Amino acid sequence: MIINTTAVLRSMCCLYTVGHVVEVVHTLPEGGPVIGVTSLDNEIFLVRRKEPDEIEVYDAITYRLQRGLTVPNACVLIDMTSCEHFHCLYIGDSDFECVHRLDAEGNASHWPIHDKPIGLSGNAAHNVIVTCRFVRKIKEFSSHGDLLRELTLPDDVINPWHTKQLRSGQFIVCHDDGEDNNPVHRVCVISADGRHIVHSRGGQPGSDIDQYDESFHLAIDDNECVYVADFVNRRVTLLSPTLTYIRQVVSSDYLKWLPIRLYLDVQRRCLYVADNDLEDDCPAGRVVVFSV
Repeated sequence: MIINTTAVLRSMCCLYTVGHVVEVVHTLPEGGPVIGVTSLDNEIFLVRRKEPDEIEVYDAITYRLQRGLTVPNACVLIDMTSCEHFHCLYIGDSDFECVHRLDAEGNASHWPIHDKPIGLSGNAAHNVIVTCRFVRKIKEFSSHGDLLRELTLPDDVINPWHTKQLRSGQFIVCHDDGEDNNPVHRVCVISADGRHIVHSRGGQPGSDIDQYDESFHLAIDDNECVYVADFVNRRVTLLSPTLTYIRQVVSSDYLKWLPIRLYLDVQRRCLYVADNDLEDDCPAGRVVVFSV
């Protein structure tokens, strides 16, 4: 009998998290709605909707505001991720249909997407994965903007919000189909070629553990367990690499508004949740930091 040691260890690590209780470590200041949060070295980077060209930089230990960074020629910023290998930030711009790149020396550049980006993430090859919601595509770029490949998602993955790539090459995508009569809100594992759904969780929108209602953003830990921001249900859930439900990580009791962005600092075991009030008359946002 051959035992897959890696799979067993992953399963054990995921099961270990079932009884773990999250704690609020800190809450960053309220301001405009937060549309991107990430960290690099000992700093936290946060971008708000009201200040499209300014990134707030906080100390990751003291949580004190350190400085602001300008994104030249920014228009409507939509999401942000970071890369330790190249020591830089990537910020999506939906109006200019581009990705802005800021490096540690303050050098700024950008490259075209030729579609509106909605979600950004990095992969193990230190490339940038861009989710293009309206054309149902995933685009992979090098750190300096070379288009490496472009994948069209399966027909029933209609409106993707965010994508993370696993070490196997498969993708995890959260999406909804936008149908009023028969809506479907799911998290899916997609084959490495983008053609097939390997696993899925969700269906009709709802609040049961098997359901989602606008799952906007994802994070993945070292064991490739998946954190899902369940927007309308005001919670963050944890799934196994095959999308088996493990537990609810963050409940509505910990949130003032609605979770729209996630970032997991694996080394510090901190989960950053962008908690936003998107009411048109008085939009606001903050980031709640949890130990996980």
